[in-house]
Amino acid sequence: MSWFLLSTAWVLCASAIETYCAASNISCSLPRESIAGNLSNPGDIVIGGTFPVHLDRVYNDLSFTNKPAELQCQRFSIERYQYMHALIFAVEEINGDPELLPNITLGFQIFDTCTTLRRAAQGTLSMLSGGTEITPNYHCGSGAPLAGVIGDSLSTRSILMAQILGLYRYPLVSYLSSNPVLSRRDLFPSFFRTIPSDDFQMRGLAHLVLHYGWTWIGLLISDNDYGQFGLQMVKQEIINGGACVAFAENIMTGQPNRNAPHLVQVIRGSTAKVVVVIASDSDFVIVIEELQRQNVTGNIWIASEAWATSVLLRDKRFQMILVGTIGFAIHGGKMPEFTKYFSSLKISNHFSDMFIKEFWEEAFSCKWPNTKLADNATTNGCTGNEKLETLYSEETYRIPLNVYTAMYAVAWALHGFLCTPRIGQLKYAKCPNVSSFQPWHILHYIKYVNFMTKDGIQVSFDANGNPPAVYDIVNWHVSGKGTLEQVTVGSYDLNAPDRKTFTVDEDKHVWANNSTEVPLSKCSPSCPSGFRKVIVPGKPLCCYECARCPQGQISNQTDAVECHPCSWDTWPNLQQDRCLPRTTEFLSYEEPLGYSLAAICILSTLIPLFILAVFIHYKKTPIVRANNYSLSCLLLLSLFFCFLCSLGFIGYPQPEMCHLRQVAFGMVFSLCISCVLAKTLTVVIAFKATKPGSRLRKWTGVKVSYCIIGICSLVQLCMSITRLLFSPPFLKLDTDTKPGIIIVYCTEGSPTAFWCMLGYLGLLATISFIVAFLARRLPDRFNEAKFITFSMLAFLSVWVSFIPAYLSARGMYTVAMEVFAILSSSWAVVGCIFVPKCFIVLLRPNLNTREPLKITSNF
Repeated sequence: MSWFLLSTAWVLCASAIETYCAASNISCSLPRESIAGNLSNPGDIVIGGTFPVHLDRVYNDLSFTNKPAELQCQRFSIERYQYMHALIFAVEEINGDPELLPNITLGFQIFDTCTTLRRAAQGTLSMLSGGTEITPNYHCGSGAPLAGVIGDSLSTRSILMAQILGLYRYPLVSYLSSNPVLSRRDLFPSFFRTIPSDDFQMRGLAHLVLHYGWTWIGLLISDNDYGQFGLQMVKQEIINGGACVAFAENIMTGQPNRNAPHLVQVIRGSTAKVVVVIASDSDFVIVIEELQRQNVTGNIWIASEAWATSVLLRDKRFQMILVGTIGFAIHGGKMPEFTKYFSSLKISNHFSDMFIKEFWEEAFSCKWPNTKLADNATTNGCTGNEKLETLYSEETYRIPLNVYTAMYAVAWALHGFLCTPRIGQLKYAKCPNVSSFQPWHILHYIKYVNFMTKDGIQVSFDANGNPPAVYDIVNWHVSGKGTLEQVTVGSYDLNAPDRKTFTVDEDKHVWANNSTEVPLSKCSPSCPSGFRKVIVPGKPLCCYECARCPQGQISNQTDAVECHPCSWDTWPNLQQDRCLPRTTEFLSYEEPLGYSLAAICILSTLIPLFILAVFIHYKKTPIVRANNYSLSCLLLLSLFFCFLCSLGFIGYPQPEMCHLRQVAFGMVFSLCISCVLAKTLTVVIAFKATKPGSRLRKWTGVKVSYCIIGICSLVQLCMSITRLLFSPPFLKLDTDTKPGIIIVYCTEGSPTAFWCMLGYLGLLATISFIVAFLARRLPDRFNEAKFITFSMLAFLSVWVSFIPAYLSARGMYTVAMEVFAILSSSWAVVGCIFVPKCFIVLLRPNLNTREPLKITSNF
């Protein structure tokens, strides 16, 4: 915007000076200033052109004690010279085409800007003035009118030129200026270009970086508009893509050494191996030379289009540094006629070309006679008979093709105005001639340009003056001749019909040291599967540490930002990179613990049956009769079921079994303890009933025992039915207790009901224990109260110990603990009550008599 205001102020000042001088009758003029580097050819209409044929200038000390010396250019560029001749070739081809601009001859006026703003401004003002001298706001020459300007190569110079030319609505068509700000129609109403805007290129460069997984990137950018706008865009795109910028350094274009020593130290000291360079080749080559001096190699350079196909950097001495470079190049094509034209240039036919001798010296590494040589320098002499055909053959042209299409765009706009029916508001009664057109006429027509070149390239501009965005992706290889060459390995086309904007042929890639493996550029090593990235405070996001995924979570990709939990029925493997089905845990018959307990249960059920068989066989013996034969048989049957019900706790818990096993356990144990209680009370009643006049004789029958058993069992039955109706046990899968294991178990339903059941059993056992303890010394040889005392003591000890063990056990061990308690308590009753009797019956039959009895047994 500042240039626009400055240019406007310039025009206003010139008008004011003219008015003042006319009124005062004072003669005034600007200082004369010669403009070197001017190459022109006459015609009916003139096309302007600016090219940086020289890449540098002599840096003079501007003390202003004397008149400043004229700007002196140096470092001739064959590549830029070729761009200039692409314009000349296009003009000659158009002049020879009877269909395009018939009867009209185009001329040209070309200026060497020498990569300086001063030369760009001089050339622009000179073309507007129409002569060899610069007269702002005046066209003093009587020559052919100016139709438009082709230029410039650098965005900074194009911005200046577009501001000046935009004041007068002269079209400016750039072949290499890609700064996005030039698309703003409010600032640059007459600017067009045949190279895409950097908006597209910088997004593509970031896409390229992210495509190869590089996350630690260095940036080198020139300190001009091209570099600074590029820095903003590519840095933002890289960060948005998840990568980080290790450093961003400016190439100081105003310094002769471009600040190269400092830049090389930064590159050497950084861990970033990939460096994006947004600068011209004439600036970057000085940095490359410094890298060569300090022997810094091994980096991968990402090239912007300004140097991706540079001839200047193809020098063999840069091979170790630049091999493997990859970048965006302007979309190219074949120009066989231009190759033929350029390779046929001769000194004798181009005397008016002031640059051709310098070109000849650079192309053939020779010197013309009388040329001053450096000290101790030796070189071949130029003769002018050297053959360019030996140096230039058919190749892919990129920037020359842009210059060529830019020239044709202006020509077709002229053709549209002079030789075709009017477009839009431009309607005339008669066909206009060369002298009648104004620059805005051509500007109007160039907006609608849409044509195809002889090489099949479609040319058009959008509303902002931009062409379709297409780039080639090039990779720098070492050719068979030992020199660097740029090989096209892919494309970036935003108008691709299948929306595959980014395509790369990986097999064609070559990297540093001629490796075919993609190099790494990371601040931190990659986190493998099973780990996640942990951001380190105070460091960029790409500088992280690796942490193992939390328990129960996995990461199945490298550099995972977060871990993901497995589903409820799966669990991570040891590497935590995939989920496996969880192991189910229950007291299985296949487990050693399960089949051991099952075997004990089965064997234990045989013991009560065996004892029952013994009692049946010896039912008439005194010891069997004295201990209430019928109650003993019922107790033995209940003990059989006690041992048997423990099998219901082993195996996969089925929903039906969950309902029945706790009820069965409660009922059979209630029956068992009720039988023991009935036996104990019967002993006490029987002893008391033998006293004279005792009223207890009527309670000595078996009906009382059965009533006790029935009442005690009925209470447990009511509790069990209530439990089943309101809070039944059910099957549950526990995934939280043990990592990676699904514990399959039956819940108690209502914990209150479960503990009430155990409490009731404990109450019956406690009553039996107390009664038996009080009756342990009754004078009866076959008094079993003392055995019942020991059995109930053991029974209560088992279940009191069971409570903390049950509450602390987990998984199948909870069930195993309950099975163990059932077996232990059942064995306590069997061992304490029936084993002594069996010992006497089977092994001491002499003690199984009635003679020692002091009390007659009536039961």
